[in-house]
Amino acid sequence: MLNKDETAPNVRGRKVLGIEFGSTRIKAVLIDEAFKPIASGAHDWENKLVNGFWTYSLEDVWSGLQAAYKELADNYTASTGDTLTTIDAIGFSGMMHGYLPFDKSGEALTPFRTWRNTTTEEAAQQLTTLLAFNIPQRWSIAHLHQAVLNNEEHVQHIDFLTTLAGYVHWKLTGRKVLGVGEAAGMFPIDADTGNYDQNMVTKYKEKIASAHIGWSLNDILPEVLSAGEEAGRLTEEGALLIDPSGNLTAGTVFCPPEGDAGTGMVATNAVAERTGNVSAGTSVFSMIVLEKSLSDYYTEIDMVTTPTGKPTAMVHCNNFTTDINSWARLFKELIEALGLDVSSDKLFRTLFEKAMEADDDNGQLMSCNYYSGEPITGLEEGRPLFIQMPDSKLSLANFMRTHIYSALATLKLGMDILVDKENVTVDQLLGHGGFFKTEKVGQQMMADALTIPVSVMDSAGEGGPWGMALLASFAVNKKENELLEDFLSDQVFSQQQAITIEPTEKGKENFTQFMRRFEPMLEVEKAAVEYVK
Repeated sequence: MLNKDETAPNVRGRKVLGIEFGSTRIKAVLIDEAFKPIASGAHDWENKLVNGFWTYSLEDVWSGLQAAYKELADNYTASTGDTLTTIDAIGFSGMMHGYLPFDKSGEALTPFRTWRNTTTEEAAQQLTTLLAFNIPQRWSIAHLHQAVLNNEEHVQHIDFLTTLAGYVHWKLTGRKVLGVGEAAGMFPIDADTGNYDQNMVTKYKEKIASAHIGWSLNDILPEVLSAGEEAGRLTEEGALLIDPSGNLTAGTVFCPPEGDAGTGMVATNAVAERTGNVSAGTSVFSMIVLEKSLSDYYTEIDMVTTPTGKPTAMVHCNNFTTDINSWARLFKELIEALGLDVSSDKLFRTLFEKAMEADDDNGQLMSCNYYSGEPITGLEEGRPLFIQMPDSKLSLANFMRTHIYSALATLKLGMDILVDKENVTVDQLLGHGGFFKTEKVGQQMMADALTIPVSVMDSAGEGGPWGMALLASFAVNKKENELLEDFLSDQVFSQQQAITIEPTEKGKENFTQFMRRFEPMLEVEKAAVEYVK
């Protein structure tokens, strides 16, 4: 329970730290007892293609963490005049999935293989058939099984397999654990037990029996914990790994490490049944919290969980705003060539607002936004296309809405599986990401496309590290038997204002008309992939 005595020197939850290892930035946020950010720090990093695998070096993990924390600590000192020495709770999150195997001595057996690698197609297909459960290529079990299939020598020596967030947590606390939402991206979770599905564990053991491997999945996978459970404490060695200056003291409570999908759910207050969130930027994914598990598996749908273990359906699309961004850069180049100066923010706002003036049929224009492959539509590569008919009406408004609709089209195909085949009900989607930066436009078009109300909150911009800090705060501040969704609604978001936009009949009709042309156009995209090299 939170101590209400504001004069007490050590109020629990007064300073809570969330750190997230994203694909391009390591971000740290320190929040106060009112869940407001009081200091932040960041460090840019990039993955590298090494020996055919996308990876980040483990040295970069620690140097990046230290740089992000130092910037946060310096900002804290600059704003308060105090040195940051004690923190009441800490949580780490990171890019989900991937492959980090270690031997009995704690040495890494391979470089970190990230979620971005698409080297596990054979394994993913075998596992999906074996388990009757969709196993995407990026999942940890797919990486592990591909290593088994490839007869990689290190497989026999695996003592522990984890994710990036799990690795950092282990080194800082000594605990080999994961939050259930993050664990669900390693191996399927049984919704009834909140642990790895033991029937599937047995099936996999039988599958690899002939390989004579000396471990079982239960031996090497991290222990699964739920949000709100204590997941260890910061050791002396761990404190120095975060803060080599020695200012940070040991003993801080840790919450279970989570994945970036889970922190997105928390940051948008979308952890209750029949709610969802959609993260819309370079790629796009929706997370829908289900009332019950799906009746069947679909290769277009990833099944994960909330940080408390509730079954959650993820529709993940590799492509979203990259094509729009490319056209925007072209327009900016033209503007600059004319000797004019327009900020990127104004350019995007103008283009998005112009899209609202488009004709009902978008002037019969069509585009496909695939810069990379798109599993939902069965394409291993992408070719961005823009198509117009001889009698099409090429205007800026029609052009822009065509590209926005194209970005939404694949997400729509995935969401339709949930709604049409599984009768999933979604009361509201909480949106976050750059797509919603222009007021109302992205919201309205997504609501029309998905036929679901779309809301955006002011706090959504705080992002994953803030969501991770909230999970850490929940671990030390929750009341007895308090649910995460109640903690978020009653304490964190009770004063938050959300702007909700409902789908319109005209907008739904226009997008349906677009989809009637988009799906046949995918045959053109497939031909372009085959013939345009």
